[in-house]
Amino acid sequence: MGKFAKAVIADDEPILRHHLSRALAEVWPELEIVAAAGNGVEALAAISTHQPDVVFLDIRMPELDGMGVAKALSKLDKTPHIVFTTAYREYAINAFEQNALDYLLKPLSEQRLEQACDKVKSRIAESADRNTAQGHYSHEQLGSLIEQINQMSQPKPVEYLNWVKASKGDDIYIISVSDILYFKAEDKYISVYKKNEAVPNGADEYVIRSALKELVNQLNHEHFWQIHRSTVVNVSAIDKVHKDFTGRLSVLIGKNKLPVSRSAQSLFKGL
Repeated sequence: MGKFAKAVIADDEPILRHHLSRALAEVWPELEIVAAAGNGVEALAAISTHQPDVVFLDIRMPELDGMGVAKALSKLDKTPHIVFTTAYREYAINAFEQNALDYLLKPLSEQRLEQACDKVKSRIAESADRNTAQGHYSHEQLGSLIEQINQMSQPKPVEYLNWVKASKGDDIYIISVSDILYFKAEDKYISVYKKNEAVPNGADEYVIRSALKELVNQLNHEHFWQIHRSTVVNVSAIDKVHKDFTGRLSVLIGKNKLPVSRSAQSLFKGL
């Protein structure tokens, strides 16, 4: 009779989790599958709850991959035995660097699965013979790891530009983005147009060395709209939108009339 033990299966494909569970029931009937997880974060939570002897761990999973789970577990005082199950050969070296007990390639063969289970049984028996069991995994440690991973997996709030550094002649100016009327890309630079309070409908021009695409990604899209491949406008600076007899739109900011590309006209629907 084989050794009784507990296992967690982690794989993002439900059908593969099912097949592995059935295959394990054939080669190791005494093994209890206590949980199945669809990603690495769920796997860590299941390990914390069920304290398994072995984890059958897929490598490519959403949120946190199998390598990430193994690295997280390596920080604990006691870890389950890890058997990686994957369709990719190239992770084998990294897997064994994470102290994996075995590395099984999909589709799994019954012979290789049985060999892996025999390795797990032997390790469990060796630990029992030497009385080297170190108790349960720390719920506090795993809980802290899961919290850190959840925070990492959540999108970080975007930090938009509050000001830009632009030049005019030999001088450098720090300009608040709220004071900028619009940006216009030229050959190798971007012109920045800032409202001139001393001149009615006037604007001062400055220059920054940057790609427009790079700049757009740093601007709040609720406040700045790209109305043309070369033009980004401050929405609050728009005086009016003009439509000509052909249906084409232009934005008027002070004395400046800026064309709107056809692809950007949807920005003004409902206004």
